[in-house]
Amino acid sequence: MSHKLAIIGFGGMGGWHWKNITEKIDAITVKGVWDIRKEAREKAEENGLYAYGSLNELLEDSEVDLVTVATPNDFHKPLVIDCLRAGKHVICEKPVALNSSELREMMEVAKETGRLFSVHQNRRWDKDFCIVKEIIGKEILGKPYFIESRVQGSRGAMHGWRGHKVNGGGMLLDWGVHLIDQLLIMIDSPVVCVDAHLQSIFSEEVDDNIKLFLYFENGISALLEMATNCFINHPRWHVSCTDGTAVVQDWSCQGKMVQLATDAQMEWADDIVYTEAGPTRTMVPRPAFTMKELELPTVQTDWSDYYKNIVAVLDEGAELIVKPEQVLRVMTVVDTAFESYRRKEGIHCHI
Repeated sequence: MSHKLAIIGFGGMGGWHWKNITEKIDAITVKGVWDIRKEAREKAEENGLYAYGSLNELLEDSEVDLVTVATPNDFHKPLVIDCLRAGKHVICEKPVALNSSELREMMEVAKETGRLFSVHQNRRWDKDFCIVKEIIGKEILGKPYFIESRVQGSRGAMHGWRGHKVNGGGMLLDWGVHLIDQLLIMIDSPVVCVDAHLQSIFSEEVDDNIKLFLYFENGISALLEMATNCFINHPRWHVSCTDGTAVVQDWSCQGKMVQLATDAQMEWADDIVYTEAGPTRTMVPRPAFTMKELELPTVQTDWSDYYKNIVAVLDEGAELIVKPEQVLRVMTVVDTAFESYRRKEGIHCHI
């Protein structure tokens, strides 16, 4: 079955959706675009797309059964609700809303109208994340207990509308919802404590450098860091497990695993050992024969799989991969992180 899609908001991500769908998703045709900016509508027409004269014109277009909302964050809720009530299936860019309360309203309308509603959490298909998910899911290095996930840049302030509070800007609502979403689908356990350290180094209105600590009921701890002023980067992922350690250096997925050798016994000497750290037993380097280096798992990923799933849900009744209920957990963690920052303390919870 062929579906016709319209895009609301033809900026950077709106253009990405159009190109990705056109190049890779045969079952969806992008018909047109609605954007409040004249230059965006003209750009759409230059690329062979129809430029709607108003939102109502789009909503009344019976040929369009699917809409992707890719506007600044503060417009998401009213646009999603209008599209659902017009009988359209809706995909919304992240963050889907400014808080969990707004998302609950959107979910209620989706339930009332019986339309598909999903959020473009595309970074579930990031190669680096899928590698770590496999390491943890298959317990290749034993059970995980501390996970560090970082995205770090050095360009300074948030760009464009992302630097304004009214638009739902800031690093927590930008990259934070991605990193939180990745953790929540990777760790099958409720979050029981959130401790957020939000800094506004260059932005007067929003957070631009943050550290977020999450503690899960099953004992796993996680540190999420998002920085815009880092000139010496940590690894993208550092995963500590009972039987080894995994490192993914960056998005090129360079890295390695070091696994304990099951047949090698390490003995402790009675005498203090003198190292570069001074006299110590605890920090003496582990003997090489007690561990082995492994390559990272090989995975195949493609962001277009998100839209392939949408088509499969509509045409074949497949299970939706990015469920609103999952995203509600993410937004609840975000709400709790903002509250933690306001109170300057960790917040106990059960999310």
